[in-house]
Amino acid sequence: MTDLEEYYNKFCEDKRLLRRHGQVEYITSMKYIHEFLGENKDKKIIDIGAGTGRYSVSLANEGYDVTAVELVKYNLGILKSKQSKVKAYHGNALDLSKFGSGSFDMALIFGPMYHLFTFDEKVQVLNEAKRITKNKGYILVAYCMNEYSIITHAFKKNFAKQCIAEGKIDINFHCVCNEKDLYDYVRIEDIDKIDQASGLKRIKIISADGPADYMRQVLNGMDEETFKIFMDYHIATCERPELLGASAHTVDILQKAAEE
Repeated sequence: MTDLEEYYNKFCEDKRLLRRHGQVEYITSMKYIHEFLGENKDKKIIDIGAGTGRYSVSLANEGYDVTAVELVKYNLGILKSKQSKVKAYHGNALDLSKFGSGSFDMALIFGPMYHLFTFDEKVQVLNEAKRITKNKGYILVAYCMNEYSIITHAFKKNFAKQCIAEGKIDINFHCVCNEKDLYDYVRIEDIDKIDQASGLKRIKIISADGPADYMRQVLNGMDEETFKIFMDYHIATCERPELLGASAHTVDILQKAAEE
């Protein structure tokens, strides 16, 4: 069993997305998924790195044709136990050869980029998703952001000196991660380079959760009306470039060219 599998055997993504800070990410991501799917429910979606199926099951329940691919067998078991209409497979985002070219209207990549540590692997994931997505189809890709890690782990949790001593932070305060760290963290310019190498066109990039992860206790203490106001604020500002880099997660919304 890999370190990643051991980690997810103890971590439940479903519960994270049900907590207030996770709801911000989920509600925001679903808003943009629906925006780019349009009104027609006759769309085929693939959820690559689907986890326990928080997104794929919800979309299948709405009537979409959803396929899910998940690397961690524990997560896949939870997804299948929900007895939804999702077609769920064990698989790796780096190799989607079981799916034909141009098979899907939309691809979601809401986990794999967190756990890949080389530029070439990240580009390979996008190229695989690009191949199986229809011309003019959309690919939504989530990333964990560098400044969130620096602010929370290095300073809030007081690991800055240790991280510098161990070479986990470079002179520009960019995280230097490997597989033992489980998560990789990027900046907007890193995402730009991955997009350029894959030949995909960005439609927009959003902050999926804004300041929510920094505000866990505050959000948990809000009454429902105040939380709704917070969500209105977040939705109104989640595309603002000055807020993107410091959020915990961004979602890069890409489109495959019509002529491919």
